[in-house]
Amino acid sequence: MKIRTATIKDRHEWDQFVTLHPDASPYHLFAWKLAVEEAYHHKGYYLIAEEGAKIQGVLPLILLRPPLLSGQLVSLPFCDIGNSLSDCDDVHEILIRESISLAKKIKAKKIELRCDLTTLSSTENVVLVSTETQKVRMVQQLPSSSEQLWGSFKSKLRSQIRKAEKNGLRFVWGSSEQLNDFYRIFCRNMRELGSPVHSKEWFKCIVRHYGENVRLGLVYHNNRPIGGGITLSIDKKICVPWASTLRAYNRLSPNMLLYWNLLKYAAHKDYDQFDFGRSTPGEGTFKFKMQWGAKPTPLYWNYIAPNGKRFKLDNKSASTRERVEKIWQKLPLPLTNCIGPSIRKHISL
Repeated sequence: MKIRTATIKDRHEWDQFVTLHPDASPYHLFAWKLAVEEAYHHKGYYLIAEEGAKIQGVLPLILLRPPLLSGQLVSLPFCDIGNSLSDCDDVHEILIRESISLAKKIKAKKIELRCDLTTLSSTENVVLVSTETQKVRMVQQLPSSSEQLWGSFKSKLRSQIRKAEKNGLRFVWGSSEQLNDFYRIFCRNMRELGSPVHSKEWFKCIVRHYGENVRLGLVYHNNRPIGGGITLSIDKKICVPWASTLRAYNRLSPNMLLYWNLLKYAAHKDYDQFDFGRSTPGEGTFKFKMQWGAKPTPLYWNYIAPNGKRFKLDNKSASTRERVEKIWQKLPLPLTNCIGPSIRKHISL
């Protein structure tokens, strides 16, 4: 078994293997590496396990190294999951061991694998510092048509969607020309949440490298953009990594129109699975996604000490996070738009 680091020449074979794997997500596609490297200049180490000329497994890793701090290998940053994909447990373990060797070589302090808990349980000589299990992915299995999907909704949900339409809101599928409309909405929403925003270049790179596997949906009120979402897809799966609506228009239910159209498209195009993204059980976004029919799927984020030396996770307390968020919310929007991306590029969440 040979383990090597993928190059751009491997993109077709990588994507072919990933697309056929039942546990793959859109984030596993080679486009994610290209977008991260181009937008944020983090180096990707995409490991390939092969026997002869046939790929037996892959493990995508991105090195995040903030200024003056030791780096970490993450599989994968800026999304929910990026675990190794392989045809058998032995290949998975080989890839994990290779990631540890790589981390030692490039002096990365830790490895973060966003994967199933069971994938590390039998791996020898792995110092597992912690496994975070507070978050879940909200995943919905789709029927064979949008009509069946509509019929599965409760009457209250259907009335909320109709309310948005009666309020004069309209949904459109956008192109790269409408990316500015989405980004203005996204920036304001992130500021109101107290979180640094991704750079516009990040989204440009996502659109450029994902090609036909990316879609942009927008909601307008009197020709003003008030909501938007970006979907990524692979084979029969589609996910929504980023979606936002302007709070000032919540009374018009733009989020209901947005998600209904994203789901309707997915069902119409014969996708089997719709991933709403990460949530904390019991919180508002969790309940919002549940009403559409999504079910929680556990997330296990595993932290490994490559040198065998245990470390403390840099988890801020809830009170500290709340204080930082409140400060950020009070900053002028132009300022948060300016400095936010330089901070966001170093936050793996």
